[in-house]
Amino acid sequence: MKTHSNVRHKSTKAIHAGGLPNPVFGEVSVPIFQSSTFSFPSVEEGAARFSGEKPGFIYTRIGNPTTKALEDCIASLEGGFAGIATATGMAAITTTLLALLEKDSHIVSTNSVYGPTRVVLENEFSRFGVQSTFVDTSDLDKIKSAMRFNTKVVYIETPANPTMSITDIQGAAEIAHDHDAILIVDNTFASPHLQRPFEHGADIVIQSLTKFLNGHSDVVGGAIISKKEKQYNKIRSVLNLFGGTMDPHQAWLILRGVRTLPLRVEKAQENALELAKFLKQHPKVSWVQYPGLTEHPQHEIAKKQMDGFGAMICFGVKNGLEGGKTLMNHLNLITLAVSLGGVESLIEHPASMTHASIPKSDREAAGILDELVRLSVGCEAYEDLRDDLEQALKRILL
Repeated sequence: MKTHSNVRHKSTKAIHAGGLPNPVFGEVSVPIFQSSTFSFPSVEEGAARFSGEKPGFIYTRIGNPTTKALEDCIASLEGGFAGIATATGMAAITTTLLALLEKDSHIVSTNSVYGPTRVVLENEFSRFGVQSTFVDTSDLDKIKSAMRFNTKVVYIETPANPTMSITDIQGAAEIAHDHDAILIVDNTFASPHLQRPFEHGADIVIQSLTKFLNGHSDVVGGAIISKKEKQYNKIRSVLNLFGGTMDPHQAWLILRGVRTLPLRVEKAQENALELAKFLKQHPKVSWVQYPGLTEHPQHEIAKKQMDGFGAMICFGVKNGLEGGKTLMNHLNLITLAVSLGGVESLIEHPASMTHASIPKSDREAAGILDELVRLSVGCEAYEDLRDDLEQALKRILL
C-alpha cells in the first residue's frame, strides 16, 4: 500500500487518504467487504485479536476493512489520531456524549445547536443526572459564565445550525481546558476541507457524514475523530457495546463521495457567496447571515479559522412565516427538504422542521425565528439558482 505520507495538500488527501494495507488484487477502489464475521487462522490468533494483542478483524460491529478505510480517510482529513464511523450523525453525537458524560456532570453547548442534539441532552441524558446549559457560544464570555465545577464538556457547532453564528474555536478550547473540560466541535457545516478544529485546540471533532463528506443525499452516517488515543479507545468501546456502527456499504458510498469533496465544496461556496449578495439586496429579504459577508458579526473569526465560508446561508423573509411559506412552496429548482451538503440545493424552515422539537421560546432566544429560512447551496449554475429564488420571492405579498 502507498502511504502517501508526503502528501500535504487537502485536495490530494481527499482523493488518496484511506485504503487497504494489502490490496487483494491491486484494486484502485476500496472493495466492499460485505461480511458480518471474519475467520481466524488459529484459536491462538482469534484470542490475540479479542485481547487486543494483535490487530485484525473479528466481527463487523467491532470493525470492518471498508469502514476502517473510511475512518482512516476522515482522520487524515481532520488531522486527528483516529476516526470512528457510526451509523448516523446522531449516533456519533450520542456515542461521544455517552462516553464522556456521567451522572451529575455538566455540559455547555451552543444554544442554536442541531435540534435533536439539544433534545437528547435535555430529555434523555437529563434522566441520568446530566445537566445542560445552552448559550450563545459566539460570545466567549457567555461560555465562561456557564462553566461549573462539574463541567466535563463544551460542545460547539461552528458555523452553527441554522443561525450561521461562528464560535472562536481557540477561545472556546482555552476556556474548556482551564476547567479541565473537553472541547467537542461539530464540524459538519464546514467539513474538513474548510475547517480543521484540531488546529485550533479542539479535542474531539464530530461530522455528519450524510452531509458534505458524502455529498450526494443517498446515504446517512457519522464520524467521531479524536485527538488522543485514550479518548479514542473509550469512545470506540462505547460504540462497540451500544452497536451504532456503520455498515460497509455505507462506508464505501461515503468514501466514494469524499473523493470529490474539494471540487463540490469549492463550487457550492462560490455559488453561496453570490447568492448571499443577491439576497442581501433583495426587497423581499429582511436580513442575511453568511460568514462570507463582511457585515457578518463573526466575519473576522471565520477568516481566521476557516479556509472558506462554506455553502450554508440563512436569511429572513419579509412577511414572516407566511412569506417563507410562499417562497419555499413556489421554488421550481431548489428542493424543499431537510439535510444539506449535497450537490443539489436544498431549502427548509428550521422552526417548523429541524428545530421544531425545541420550545418556541428557546428557539427564539437562540435566534431561530419563524422568518428564518435555511438554504444549503449546491453545485448548480448560479444563474439558475438566482432566477429560481427571484421568481419565488416575487410572489411574497408585503
